[in-house]
Amino acid sequence: MDLQEFNGDMLYFEGEMDLEVECLIQQAAENYGPESEGLLMKALAKAPENLSVLVGLYRYYYYQHKYEKALAIAYRVMKVVGGKIEFPSSWQDIEMRDVITGLGYSFTQVRLYLFALKAAGYLLLRMGFYQKGRSMIEKVVAMDERDRIGAKLLLSILDNNTAEIIDFSVQKKLEACS
Repeated sequence: MDLQEFNGDMLYFEGEMDLEVECLIQQAAENYGPESEGLLMKALAKAPENLSVLVGLYRYYYYQHKYEKALAIAYRVMKVVGGKIEFPSSWQDIEMRDVITGLGYSFTQVRLYLFALKAAGYLLLRMGFYQKGRSMIEKVVAMDERDRIGAKLLLSILDNNTAEIIDFSVQKKLEACS
């Protein structure tokens, strides 16, 4: 469900990386803990569109259960990658012709974009924004007919679990008023 499913072996970290940025990422990984965020934020300040930095920061937030921050990074990954492969600025506007055009630039960048879109959808589901999360997952499924990104499973889970969703904080308030 997160961007870790798209690993470095798939070559989405294109180009040379500033040595200082690389060292900050390495330090954050070696000393994983509260100080990692600060190191990754320093790397982000030096290289705001570097995919290694963005994916590292996404992973940090995801594993710390800071889903709002992870979601913001997923959106940022989509913006950076989308610009490189000439995707529309809004994920809702992406059509199959955009995917085909994007593949002409970079297969791996298209995959990373779709993984980021899937990650954003999943995070929205986790945060209780079911309709928007579902829409994002549906977009990935529509653009990935062979399900190489693996979003169909999420969609089938949503389809097979159609019980009424109760926001417990709202339910408690209603019970307190009764």
